Amino acid sequence: MQIYLVGGAVRDHLLQRPILERDYVVVGATPEQLIQQGFQTVGKDFPVFLHPDSKEEYALARTERKNGHGYQGFDFFTSPEITLEQDLYRRDLTINAMAMDEQGHIIDPYGGQQDLEQRILRHVSEAFIEDPLRVLRIARFAARYHRYGFQIADETLKLMTEIAKSGELQHLSAERIWKETVRALGEDRADIYFEVLRDCKALEVLFPEVDALFGVPQRPEYHPEIDCGVHTLMSLQQACLNHFDPIVRFAVLCHDLGKALTPDDVLPRHIMHEQRGIEPVKALCKRLKVPTEYQQLAVKVCEYHLLCHQLFSLKASTIWKLLKNLDVLRKQQTVIWFSQACLCDARGRLNFENKDYPQMLVLQQIAQQIHDTKITIPTTIKGSEIGIYLTEQRVALINALKHHFPH
Repeated sequence: MQIYLVGGAVRDHLLQRPILERDYVVVGATPEQLIQQGFQTVGKDFPVFLHPDSKEEYALARTERKNGHGYQGFDFFTSPEITLEQDLYRRDLTINAMAMDEQGHIIDPYGGQQDLEQRILRHVSEAFIEDPLRVLRIARFAARYHRYGFQIADETLKLMTEIAKSGELQHLSAERIWKETVRALGEDRADIYFEVLRDCKALEVLFPEVDALFGVPQRPEYHPEIDCGVHTLMSLQQACLNHFDPIVRFAVLCHDLGKALTPDDVLPRHIMHEQRGIEPVKALCKRLKVPTEYQQLAVKVCEYHLLCHQLFSLKASTIWKLLKNLDVLRKQQTVIWFSQACLCDARGRLNFENKDYPQMLVLQQIAQQIHDTKITIPTTIKGSEIGIYLTEQRVALINALKHHFPH
């Protein structure tokens, strides 16, 4: 029985990145042997075991054969005769198909080290095309390793395009698509994930609402980059540069979906795009089973982001309505996330990347003041008049704060 560290842990060790999890392959063993040594079985489809002490995953060396659609449409075979090379052959990328033995020697049958050095994301074998989930995984790796200079090999991108055109992506579950996407949203350059999906024709299949933005023009005086899709990805890049939470990044991705629905005779203006965008945001979220909190923020950013841009010219009563719609009294965090997304929209434009955007902090400060100010209700005010009185007091507070707004 031989045990090897495999996959991402070996890759990140060679890249000198932090290793977040370790996976091991066991060659020359049976399930019974591992159980006798105290390993716990966890795999339903194929034998995966948890180490009795470290609780790390140990999988028996295996091969696989395609038997249906989607990433679950495989039969797996394990046997003590299956070699390490056979196990590594079924992996997605050469940089993920390396192993390390207990003495620290690297086993690299498919050129992973060379591709690491040359910064190439390349598939191991033609079997790559059998698993549609790999399209999302490679796009996510491209987002993660972009800062190291990694590029997808032309022949790998070609296979990804074949998968997208084959109809296999439709067999991926909503949960799996969202799981990969939310992980990608947390990467250094989440915008690259969507750029790669567009390059291989997968964006139009999985995110048609986002794909529809590309080629739609905007007014060049406000958007020198002109293209709505380009603006969306530039805004998402701003969210990454500012290290904003994935929930903000998703809202930024969705903030302008309504611009794809602007009538041709109105272009390049986008009157009412905020209202038009609400339904596509909801449709995307419903289809991918996006968590409720993500959907709620995305809808609010879509509907109200122009109000944040116009903050310093709004009436105090309008600012209060905006904050009330953002649920300021119960969820101040929503105001913070909302204003961060609006900053990304303002800066996600050609030559506006370093634009001053005081609206973000001012809106957050107003929200904090409203939250912290305790209003005493006179005993003479009863029933429905209480709500009116509270609104008047909050509008008055905002009016007082307006004197300190930047001019």
